Amino acid sequence: MAVINRMAELHDEITVWRRNYHSNPELMYDVFETAEDVADKLRAFGCDEVVTGIGRTGVVGVIRGSKSGDGVIGLRADMDALPIEEITGLPHASKISGKMHACGHDGHTAMLLGAAKYLSETRNFAGTAIVIFQPAEEGGAGGKAMVDDGLMERFGIKEVYGMHNLPGMAVGEFAICEGPIMASTDEFKITLKGKGAHAAMPHLGIDPIVACSQLVGMLQTIVSRGTNPLDGLVVSVTQFHSGNTYNVIPETAMINGTIRSLNEETRAFGEQRLREITKSVAEAMQCSFQVDFREGYPVTFNHSDATQKAADVARLIAGDKNVNQSVQPMMGGEDFAYMLEARPGAYIFTGNGDSAGLHHPAYDFNDDAIPHGASYWAKLVETLLPAA
Repeated sequence: MAVINRMAELHDEITVWRRNYHSNPELMYDVFETAEDVADKLRAFGCDEVVTGIGRTGVVGVIRGSKSGDGVIGLRADMDALPIEEITGLPHASKISGKMHACGHDGHTAMLLGAAKYLSETRNFAGTAIVIFQPAEEGGAGGKAMVDDGLMERFGIKEVYGMHNLPGMAVGEFAICEGPIMASTDEFKITLKGKGAHAAMPHLGIDPIVACSQLVGMLQTIVSRGTNPLDGLVVSVTQFHSGNTYNVIPETAMINGTIRSLNEETRAFGEQRLREITKSVAEAMQCSFQVDFREGYPVTFNHSDATQKAADVARLIAGDKNVNQSVQPMMGGEDFAYMLEARPGAYIFTGNGDSAGLHHPAYDFNDDAIPHGASYWAKLVETLLPAA
């Protein structure tokens, strides 16, 4: 019950790759240099096939085992960074102003590359391993783009697995749960239109700021008075915009926000109540209204059998006491959800230690986690596609 010896040997090399990606972050689908480097490495490792341009800038490597078999397993890592100014001051800090790997996708890419190198060397499995390097996880739905581009069908993928680092969990530990593990991520923009007036004569106008203020409070009842506390629903208003001077009641006010949920029924209820409450408040306050609702990533849902497989493999690396198979779902979103809608699979967390949180300008992926994550990927293939 330990990391694979070869992964420990490759640790320093993989760290160099990871820090290079960290120093040269790219956003969304514009991961051209990262994708090119990934493809070059996969070819150098001896992958049987390397395909670029899946989902615009995604990269896929095909590694066939030493023995034939029907099993085909997809392993996915994300490549994109975030539009954040880094403040770590590290020697390998971002060289590009306003961009940084604040979510650890540099580490995810490097760990999967390490596993790809090992699997290409050993091929101690029967079947095919598909390594998937995805763009645009951070808001661009790159996972959906790859699925829509025929990822699963083209490479015959039967199961697919994802992994993400988790600050606050010890390096070498893993966490997973069956069913929903990450939330859906819908967005809304609500505009109320009243009637502008001089601030000293409010009776001559219809104040959209007062109406929107009432609406913000009422929207909180969607969760507090509309759902079971165990259902998993979050409604957050995150922006409020109106007016441009101190002595004028503006004509319009606008709020933006997000709704997160852990199942489709609750998700639909949240949108329905948002629309109903907006209509009622607007009419009561004599305003016209417009609701713009955008569906984001769906719920990331771990399939039962695949979850058990993933947990069992994690135990081979970390031991029983270091694998939490009943972690609480998180209300953040993840576009690996689209791949799990297309094929059975599971999404697991691996510890990043006592680091800054995800999407924080002081965050850095913990290189000590590399052998654990890379070993998990390799052992997943060898265990689910046994050569014997």
